[in-house]
Amino acid sequence: MRVVVAGGAGFIGSHVSILLKERGFDVVAVDSLERANSADVLGEAGVPLIVADVRRDELPRADIYVHAAAYIDVEESWERPYEYAVNNAAATLRLAKRALEASAFLVYVSSAAVYGQPKYLPVDEGHPTEPTSPYGLTKLWGEQAVFLYGGAGLRHAVVRPFNVYGPRQRGPYAGVIARFVERAKRGLPPIIYGDGEQTRDFIHVSDVASLIAAIVERGAEGTYNAGTGRAVSVAQLARLIAGLAGLDADPMYAPSRPGDIRHSVADIRRARALGWEPRIRLEEGVKQLLDSDA
Repeated sequence: MRVVVAGGAGFIGSHVSILLKERGFDVVAVDSLERANSADVLGEAGVPLIVADVRRDELPRADIYVHAAAYIDVEESWERPYEYAVNNAAATLRLAKRALEASAFLVYVSSAAVYGQPKYLPVDEGHPTEPTSPYGLTKLWGEQAVFLYGGAGLRHAVVRPFNVYGPRQRGPYAGVIARFVERAKRGLPPIIYGDGEQTRDFIHVSDVASLIAAIVERGAEGTYNAGTGRAVSVAQLARLIAGLAGLDADPMYAPSRPGDIRHSVADIRRARALGWEPRIRLEEGVKQLLDSDA
């Protein structure tokens, strides 16, 4: 079966593209390369890349579309809400329409940011969606676009990753683990925004990719959290990375950022019902990043 991965040269998209290729799918990655950094890796893995923009260009026909193209920076979304709305929501409308016309199955990579401040923990897929940033709002709009076309007959699944980390996550839009690791490699202490007691559910990108692959292989419709079910405070994370890096330095603290969530952890029972399980422990994933040259 042919799978087109929109945003296929990006962080999550490249891992999904390569894994699906390894599992025997005919995979084509589509990416504008505006912010992607994994084009070379796709070539090495034998995944063809089409340079195109989902916001305006036509996508090739496929049996399955995985939509992983997005702007992802919460802070930036406050400064550029219109661009986020076009890139994350309007583009999803176009892709959902294309998938419906092709009678294809669509997997939309959303975000746990759609939940906003949790009203209870762990957060399950039925939790209210009340985003606290333009980024989260535009990802929710993307979900609603998919659901709208679902009412017209589109077969679809929505994946809501929590805090994703792993290889090839770098640049100004990298997550907290990537930033902490980059500073540790330079012998610098981590910078913690807020008091450090805020908690997150950190999931390795390969585990997110394996969940998406399980959904693709089964044609499993519905909404699925991608997390580990384990809450870790940012202060704990900072200590873990400093210890693994042999860094003897206290963290630096900065004011909290607008839209930041206080506590978050996923309920992953629905994903586990597919036979999926997160495999990479945080300590293992962080050590791999510290030991890598990237």
